[in-house]
Amino acid sequence: MAVNVAPAFFAPQQAPAAQTPPWQLAPEQLSLPAGVAPLDPSAPVPSPAKLGALLDPALKPDGGGTFTAVVQDALSGDVLYERDGGRNRVPASNMKLLTAVAALRAAGPESRFRTEVVAGAKPSTVVLRGGGDVLLGEGISEPDEVMGRAGLETLAADTVAALTAQGAKGPLTVQLDDSLFTGPALNPAWDLADVAAGETAPLFPLAMHGGRNAPGTTGGPRPKDAALDAAQAFARKLQAAGAPKGIKVSAAVVRAKAPADAEVLAAVESATVRQQVDLMLETSDNYLAEVLGRMASLASGGAASNDGATAAVRTQLGELGIDTASMRLSDVSGLSLANQVSARQFSEVVRLITSGPDTRLRAALAGFPVAGLTGTLDDRYGDASTAGGAGLVRAKTGTLNSVIALSGYVVDADGRLLVFSFIGNGLTPGAAGNKVALDRAASALASCGCR
Repeated sequence: MAVNVAPAFFAPQQAPAAQTPPWQLAPEQLSLPAGVAPLDPSAPVPSPAKLGALLDPALKPDGGGTFTAVVQDALSGDVLYERDGGRNRVPASNMKLLTAVAALRAAGPESRFRTEVVAGAKPSTVVLRGGGDVLLGEGISEPDEVMGRAGLETLAADTVAALTAQGAKGPLTVQLDDSLFTGPALNPAWDLADVAAGETAPLFPLAMHGGRNAPGTTGGPRPKDAALDAAQAFARKLQAAGAPKGIKVSAAVVRAKAPADAEVLAAVESATVRQQVDLMLETSDNYLAEVLGRMASLASGGAASNDGATAAVRTQLGELGIDTASMRLSDVSGLSLANQVSARQFSEVVRLITSGPDTRLRAALAGFPVAGLTGTLDDRYGDASTAGGAGLVRAKTGTLNSVIALSGYVVDADGRLLVFSFIGNGLTPGAAGNKVALDRAASALASCGCR
């Protein structure tokens, strides 16, 4: 099944009351959005009073805790519903929306990250130098893929071609330069139980399969040294490619910084930042989020560290007019419980992505999970109370033990684009009704005429 992620490009057509508006029909085709505008600016704006009458009963926690919420008209920015919207909250993975903005603005949607092989300080060495691509594949490069667009087998073959042209025979030693990232590889604010469960792992500027042990895996333990694993895989591929040419390669890999003026022997490039941002948002990948934050900092002239990443996020949001003074940013993936951001700040960020003046941010739209169909929303919006939002609500999820969040956008039954953020904190762990409450509220927006 597929969905049009940009559901309303034209003004709504007059139809009998019993008919469903075109943008509310069941999805038939999934397409990548260029944006959600232009919409009909004369489409009716929901009545705040009537909207409140729908959302107040929907946003009730299952057990303990509280929800905060903001709904805005995307065109005007008018707040149509608010419940403690300015109150700081632990946002969980909604943090990735802020990281997406920083990466798209600082690095640029079409930028790519290079993984290089350069000549070492000694003739018998080559250095694998990480440049921020943690989606490396072990096999050949796959130009049409995001994960594995750059392949170590291709990099090895190109390296052998360069070495053969120089008359090199070996034996060669592969060295690893992963010095691009600085600071702790693991954020001290992260719960080590989350790390052990595979929610993230020590961060390096190169890794295979998104810092996982195998392609396609989404859970379980991750490599403790993803960079070394990638370098060892490269050494094996280099040995296999070099053997027919008489080039021998040592199985041992050591860390060493590449010479500043080193000759580049071969290189492969990642998927675009646009594509990586969309993958991060759709799958809520913590490892990729942290890497993109560091690369955003690097592109801004800062350090590729956790502190650099959080500073880059704050700077980019501030340049867009978001008041960040109250924010507390401990990481850029949302895994830390020390993050503090308000629902109002998130709704403003979603508004910037959907319809703000910086069109580079539109690149993030394809990454918003589609209710009931894609990403972290693919198994939600299936019961009677939430089915009205299936295929219509586009939102980033967030979940920690006592935290749940949903921030996104939807076109209502009258053709008005609304942006929203719902965040629950202090919730009863494992209570099933909390996700349903947020989904019910978002579905209410989708079906709302509310005039």
